[in-house]
Amino acid sequence: MLSLPIRHAGSLATFLVAAMMLSCGSRKQATTTPTPTPGPSPSAAPTFAHVLLLLEENHSYSDVIGNSAMPYLNGLAQQYGLAAQYYANAHPSLPNYFMLTVGVTETNSDSFSGVVSDDNVVRELVKAGKSWKCYAEALPSPGYLGGDAGSYLRHHNPFTYFSDVQNDPTQAANIVPFSQFATDLANNALPQYSFIVPDMMDDAHTGTLAQADSWLQENIAPLISNANFQSSGLLIIVFDESETTDTAYGGGHIPAVIVSSQAKKGYVSQTLFQHQSTLRLTLAASGVNSFPGAAVSAPSMAEFFTGQ
Repeated sequence: MLSLPIRHAGSLATFLVAAMMLSCGSRKQATTTPTPTPGPSPSAAPTFAHVLLLLEENHSYSDVIGNSAMPYLNGLAQQYGLAAQYYANAHPSLPNYFMLTVGVTETNSDSFSGVVSDDNVVRELVKAGKSWKCYAEALPSPGYLGGDAGSYLRHHNPFTYFSDVQNDPTQAANIVPFSQFATDLANNALPQYSFIVPDMMDDAHTGTLAQADSWLQENIAPLISNANFQSSGLLIIVFDESETTDTAYGGGHIPAVIVSSQAKKGYVSQTLFQHQSTLRLTLAASGVNSFPGAAVSAPSMAEFFTGQ
């Protein structure tokens, strides 16, 4: 595994060139678990008017970082923050989505159809008086809580399992087709917290990395250039899990990119992070100080921001 300096802004450009060369060769995953820097004690992250979490699918860090098939995402990683030692919690997908929103994996199966009554991101946001939406591409209709439909996969949408959503039509109405995202962005109507779910062709689950990258450029570039986002916005782009052959820390080595005008430029972190740290960050950055599940004690990601 390549070793990156922690605070050298110019180091990522050199690393990406090397990683791109490696990406042309074997992608076989290491069978040993690396030992990155332990996480620091939880500390405060800045707060933002809009926090957005976008999920991609089923590719390793080495698949993505430095890969010429994903120039847009690599450009964001080079310009903003990159978590170089970020690991998913499990295989397959759904337990990782739950860790990102519940702080508990809940299941080891994508076929899970139960109801999750544990504390979760929706409960904490509502309790704090914060707005939220899940923007899911190919969702059949607003408030849809049913199963797979075309290129929409339910197990990529953890909100549909929450008792808080299933038992409250007002909360269920916050699950909307992704087509609503552009409208909300144009009308300055994005909620405090957004969870963005491309469909299985556009999130690299079934489609190619190049297709996923094109989707990001088309749909996320307008967000990043938006004046409100530039003023007080945070976007986290993370993959749910690595390939199943990579079981380091449960779900393998994956990339996570932190995008914000308040993010340190070209920052590469060597701290060990997993999805519970992202859950903690999305809530803390939304002004919520109560965290569900493993997020309570998860390492803070505050190091990515200026002033930290």
